[in-house]
Amino acid sequence: MAPHTAAHARHTAAPAPAPDRRRAWLITALIVTFMVINFADKSVLGLAAVPIMDELNLSNSTYGLISSSFYFLFSLSGLLVGFLSTSLSSRVLLFGMTLLWAVAQLPVLAVASVPTLLVGRILLGAAEGPAASMSMHALYKWFPPERRALPSALQIGGAALGTLIAAPLVTWLIEAYGWRSAYAVLAAVSAIWALVWWQAGHDGPYDHARTGTRTRTRTGTGTGKGDGPRLPYRRLLSTGTVLGSIASAFGAAWALSLSHAWLPAYLRTELDMSAESAATTISVISGYGLLLLLAISPVVDALKARGVSSRWSSGAAQSIAVCVAACAMAAFPFIESTGARLILIGLAFGTIAIAVPLHYMTTAEVVPTSQRGAVFGIVAGIGTLPGLVAPSLTGHLIDAGETPAHGYTAAFLTAAAVMLVAGLLALTSIRPERDAHRLGLDHRPAGGAH
Repeated sequence: MAPHTAAHARHTAAPAPAPDRRRAWLITALIVTFMVINFADKSVLGLAAVPIMDELNLSNSTYGLISSSFYFLFSLSGLLVGFLSTSLSSRVLLFGMTLLWAVAQLPVLAVASVPTLLVGRILLGAAEGPAASMSMHALYKWFPPERRALPSALQIGGAALGTLIAAPLVTWLIEAYGWRSAYAVLAAVSAIWALVWWQAGHDGPYDHARTGTRTRTRTGTGTGKGDGPRLPYRRLLSTGTVLGSIASAFGAAWALSLSHAWLPAYLRTELDMSAESAATTISVISGYGLLLLLAISPVVDALKARGVSSRWSSGAAQSIAVCVAACAMAAFPFIESTGARLILIGLAFGTIAIAVPLHYMTTAEVVPTSQRGAVFGIVAGIGTLPGLVAPSLTGHLIDAGETPAHGYTAAFLTAAAVMLVAGLLALTSIRPERDAHRLGLDHRPAGGAH
């Protein structure tokens, strides 16, 4: 081999990371716990909605505003921390976020009022905005691309598990000790997790942005800074795959924000459920979502192993899930049978669980590793914008309707329309192989892009 060729090989070939499966699964367990706490924190207001509204004499519109306030800084925070992830370790980022979760629960414990509820939710939203994308980014540092489906499903499964656990536990705390007790317990749990993570959480061997290796782009130009190939964000964000992944996230987030803010109140006030029955129903829906997540990951891995393109194995799966949830959302307000209505409610709010890990997977396939955290932050920031609109809009629709039932129906039909459009956009836009080839991130012939 000629000297210049050998030098080129040294610059272009990154050493294979040393796997540490034990540590990888320890980090996975910590991140799953992180997501459990994240969604418990996020769900507490909705689970306590009826007693809080009664005690503070809140209208539906005011409660909807408080619910939406969680997202005032959510997207912006996700964007900013996404870019910070290119220079700060996941250990530092997740530690800081979780400490803020604990602090955010404190204002309402001092004084229960609309202003303190708003301040607490805004701070919590700012601290949780980057949580899903940055914990996924941290997880990806411990697994190669071909082994990410199951860890990704488990990470998002932590969200479903969080609601599954939080619904009965938080409801029990609220019923037994008052709604403030739930806030106090969650503050303590968040602080404990932060301390454990500081001791055990480290960046993994697949963190290419920190390996010190130089990687050249398809055109042969490297960054010269040891952080892998870098492309203009305008090019990355304008690919059909990233735009479709954002659409998928947007549709799922609309249903998810309604689930956190209004589903507990809907079950109690419109279906006449007790607090315990509503909590059980929400747990069952979360359990259904968790089972879907655990079932879809081996299917995606098996399809990819057989040569099925990511467009169909992970792109179509998330798109169809959002469309199915949309159809169920449009149907259940008109169903008289309680059993059939609950099944459709489960489909509407549980099926979207599939979309969340898969839109990260499809995005990751068309983004250089050194820019993945930033793009994840952008996708999460834009994809979760429904949280800023849906809860508040729903409160206004309930107050404006002839009856609360009419208001809820209008809100669910609006959600269904948004979700159906988002799912169809994702289905027609997500093509990771084609976009990766166009960006020069793989070396397959053009005919291999699907």
